[in-house]
Amino acid sequence: MKIYSAGQIRNWDSFTVQNEGITSLQLMESAAQACTSWLESRFGIHKKYCILCGPGNNGGDGLAIARLLRFRGAEVTVCAEMRTLFKTPDALTNWKEIQQVPSIDCIDLKEFSEIVPAGDVIYIDALFGSGFKDQISGVYKEAVLHLNTFDNIKVSIDIPSGLSADSLAVEGSAILRADHTLTFQSLKKSFLHPETGIFCGKIHILDIGLSMAFDEPANDFAIDKTFIGQRYNKRNDFSHKGSFGKSLIVAGSYGKMGAAVLAVRAALKTGSGITVAASPTSGYNIMQTSCPEAMFESAGENHLTSIPGGEEMAVGIGPGLGTHSETAAALANFLQNRREAIVLDADALNILAASPELLRAVPPGSIITPHPKEFERLFGKSADSFAKLKLARQQASDLNIYFVLKDHNTQVVTPEGNVYYNTTGNAGMAKGGSGDVLLGIITALVAQKYGPEDAALLGVWLHGRAGDLAAKKHSQEAMLATDLIDEIGTVFLSLAEGV
Repeated sequence: MKIYSAGQIRNWDSFTVQNEGITSLQLMESAAQACTSWLESRFGIHKKYCILCGPGNNGGDGLAIARLLRFRGAEVTVCAEMRTLFKTPDALTNWKEIQQVPSIDCIDLKEFSEIVPAGDVIYIDALFGSGFKDQISGVYKEAVLHLNTFDNIKVSIDIPSGLSADSLAVEGSAILRADHTLTFQSLKKSFLHPETGIFCGKIHILDIGLSMAFDEPANDFAIDKTFIGQRYNKRNDFSHKGSFGKSLIVAGSYGKMGAAVLAVRAALKTGSGITVAASPTSGYNIMQTSCPEAMFESAGENHLTSIPGGEEMAVGIGPGLGTHSETAAALANFLQNRREAIVLDADALNILAASPELLRAVPPGSIITPHPKEFERLFGKSADSFAKLKLARQQASDLNIYFVLKDHNTQVVTPEGNVYYNTTGNAGMAKGGSGDVLLGIITALVAQKYGPEDAALLGVWLHGRAGDLAAKKHSQEAMLATDLIDEIGTVFLSLAEGV
């Protein structure tokens, strides 16, 4: 799914009006119908709704929603600034229609701060949509700040008022903190960043009939099941273990063999034909007992002193490795002699951060999977996640490698400058071991001849979806990385059925 900018979304609206034989007013009505149906199915119609309407088309959406809710039997109050009223023809048309519905209470927005929420009122934010670029001021700002103090359910239409679709809001801006956001046709970029997504609550994408023929270039995308289904390769019935490659997981040290076990188990579960664990001899019994399906190759006594593996193997390096000087030297030697792409995580990245010149030795097409602190050690501190993403784009292009920026919406950044936001995963995965599992998953996909981009994309989606299933079964608090591994098979079953 492409993620369009606010300007492109306006183009999409215009394209639909010009090519689908509908008017902009009809498109507004379609959006209102979709929102009203969602509200009715979610909260029921025998509720009190208070709808705050701004001066533009977002306010027009709110007015149309108010009319439709009232026709279906809901008790509705509309709050709008009576002095300036509405600035677009479609919003004005809906305002005139509201006047013909006497059972809808209309009050001036300047009086809203005097209102005390009575009972089970649901507040609808239709003040400003994704086209708004300024800071909210005046009575609108007062209304947003007042509404943010309420415990009542708050639903934003299109985007929370005050939030930019494409970037951080200006510091100090008033932004509505919604419980739900009903957005139209596709995600907005700001929904997927921690500083801005926190205002959106749960996001619901509603189809309002925008033309599917619209197509403009984009560099930002959302990874969903449909997208992944197009990249997933179902197995041929006449395959053998050699068809699915060899994975070498270079991981573990004395006291940190758990990380190695998680990575190896994940590689096995993800379908690697042959999986080899390269770990210190002190971890032999642990690995052979925990992962009998994997082979073991000694690479040191208590910490890693060498990295084996031929060019025919997909190699993932880092979990529980430690940063001992001999381990760092072994990694440097390996990188200087390796030509094929690899996957790097955890202590492998910490070693690179301590010797930045080694970044130039990472083979082209490799995948690195830093969490925020690891990225900071490698490339320096960024002011915010938008700035970090810009830096990652530059570095991916400069180094010709792929980034997997682990976060709530993990981002895959390609050397071409494309960014893919993952839409699976949850806060229960924010604990030790989850990243080790991801390294094993991606390495196994590379072994199965997925290209680095597809391996990273399928890997993060599969990882997050397995985490969602584990959380549903065990709770976010109680789920473990091993629970995530156990759900990988369930995700593959779902993918195979879809294909």
